[in-house]
Amino acid sequence: MATPARRVRTVSLFSGCGGSDLALEKAGFRIVWANDLWDRACETYADNIPDATIECGDIRDFPRFPSAQLLVGCYPCQGFTQGGRRDSTDNLNYLYQEFDRALRYILPRAFIVENVAGMAYGKNRLLLENQLRRYRLAGYAVKWGILNAQDYGVPQDRKRLFIVGVRSDLDKTYDFPNPTHGDGRANPHATQRDVLADMPEWPEGEFCPQNMNWYYLSRNRRADWDEPSGCIVGNWRHVPLHPVSPPLRRVHTDKWVFDRHGRARRLAYKECAALQGFPRSFKFEHGVVKDRFQMIGNAVPPPLFASVVGGLTHILHGAHG
Repeated sequence: MATPARRVRTVSLFSGCGGSDLALEKAGFRIVWANDLWDRACETYADNIPDATIECGDIRDFPRFPSAQLLVGCYPCQGFTQGGRRDSTDNLNYLYQEFDRALRYILPRAFIVENVAGMAYGKNRLLLENQLRRYRLAGYAVKWGILNAQDYGVPQDRKRLFIVGVRSDLDKTYDFPNPTHGDGRANPHATQRDVLADMPEWPEGEFCPQNMNWYYLSRNRRADWDEPSGCIVGNWRHVPLHPVSPPLRRVHTDKWVFDRHGRARRLAYKECAALQGFPRSFKFEHGVVKDRFQMIGNAVPPPLFASVVGGLTHILHGAHG
């Protein structure tokens, strides 16, 4: 029997390879339309979420959208990220205006936005406040919060900002999910050992072979087997070290060195996917290896998104059409 969510029509914007939409599909949502600009991501999405329709192209070129009860989106965030290049003047930072346009066109019962936690701090906070203001003016009761994926069963220390809105006329309230994993909770944090232990130790051709320069070793990039991974990023040169690598030792500010001899390598793309919470059945077959890292690092961890959307069940129940 179909679950109630099966009848909930959903539109997904800035969908990437489908991390958020994989969680939605598994929960029974009906994704009636998805969109991303990058053809490699769209091809990967289509391979793995065949029941959804993804249309590749610039969101600004689509004047209309299908009707839906839920709208989700993870617009680009280069200017807000705490790692890598930051430029608050980058035009990509204003793609939330396109999400706002779609929101006002569709007027769904609820929406979910995911972005980097850096949006909440410093001068970036002004852009966050502008988004919240826009969504409230569109007729939504809006809440935002920063969640760490490791607290929801993902074996990775990854903080992300979520904005959730519920249409004001529904007179319903959304609450962010309580953490389920970690000290004092029902479950311990998932670890790298949990998902990497039976994978190949040295998968040639699946990790970045470039030298680890001073920038890479300006911070501790390694976590132990029995810890969650560091944050999985989209640049293959900057992903964390695999725990098979020797430990790092800090010698002074912004400089770390390996404390013993031994082979060291960065995580492979299949390992990054596992640490993001993708099932091993999820196929990454398009683009060069570097592209696969970008798709994976930019994705929403499916288990984290599943936790966030779970709180909307009482709001979306019975919403169909």
